[in-house]
Amino acid sequence: MRRALGLAERAMYIATPNPRVGCVIVRDGRVLGEGFTQAPGSNHAEVEALLDARRNGHDLHGATAYVTLEPCSHFGRTPPCATALIEARLTRVIAAVEDPNPLVAGRGLEMLRSNGLDVRCGLLAAEAAEINVGFFSRMNRGRPWVRLKIAASLDGKTALDNGVSQWITSDAARADGHAWRARACAVLTGIGTLQVDNPQLNVRLVSTPRQPIKVLVDSRLEADPGARFFDGSPVLVACAFADSDRCARLAEVNAQVLELPNADGKVDLPSLIRELGRRGINELHVEAGFKLNGSLVREGIVDELLVYLAPMLVGQAQGMVHLPALEDLTQARRLAFREVTQVGEEVRILARLN
Repeated sequence: MRRALGLAERAMYIATPNPRVGCVIVRDGRVLGEGFTQAPGSNHAEVEALLDARRNGHDLHGATAYVTLEPCSHFGRTPPCATALIEARLTRVIAAVEDPNPLVAGRGLEMLRSNGLDVRCGLLAAEAAEINVGFFSRMNRGRPWVRLKIAASLDGKTALDNGVSQWITSDAARADGHAWRARACAVLTGIGTLQVDNPQLNVRLVSTPRQPIKVLVDSRLEADPGARFFDGSPVLVACAFADSDRCARLAEVNAQVLELPNADGKVDLPSLIRELGRRGINELHVEAGFKLNGSLVREGIVDELLVYLAPMLVGQAQGMVHLPALEDLTQARRLAFREVTQVGEEVRILARLN
């Protein structure tokens, strides 16, 4: 199963919106075939493993499949994987975790059992769910997993008061940040960051087979269609009022406008996140300024923080997250550190909001 989990990680950048799944087929302690989820519309992990075994000339009768997610039982873009395993005459399937997709949700395991296979589920379940944290979020909550990336000095400053932020972190940390961008389905920023930094917000520093969708929070549709952000790739622009002329100009650079106002005349952020879930976004990577960061945290949208702390002191400057003053520390938002790692000169902290 650990080998299957390693295979699932190889689908990190290609599977979306599908889950990342790995499969290993064995008999008598010998690996017959293995595979992982391909791009949407192509083979799932189980079919890839079956094909790999057959290419190697193996008879699959009596074999066991270790798969990191319950085999699907329905026709989508591809036929059911449970059917493929049954037809291959395997005798046992060991799944790490049940599929949270309502179209599957135990039906795949039951299909296998009803056809005489020995079925087990639960081996390394937490590890398997973690690989697909965004898929589980979208299936269970109807919204993507939201990861807020911040690059800051050791005293928690992300930019000077004049807006200058390039570069607080080293080349190694920036490349690592691009790897996190690459695994996401979409990257979100705000109009303030667009106007001050003119960022591209695509994946450039690591190899990737596809670029995430870009999302811009721009309440008054102030974005310049000539900004580097609009490079012809798909962009969603969330606003509070959709001016027809500005919408037309943005449409010329492949940007779709979503009118999602709240009572204060700003973008309704929870509605935006739900809309991204409806569009199949599993993981949302946020790189924004401290004001939008604060709004996302206050709305309860952020699931985890990805923070790079650089070995420097900046002093008076912009912080990480703009939140209201507290009267007591018991009011503070608590986090749990999941990982603390040194990346280049920086310390990378992955922390989840409780």
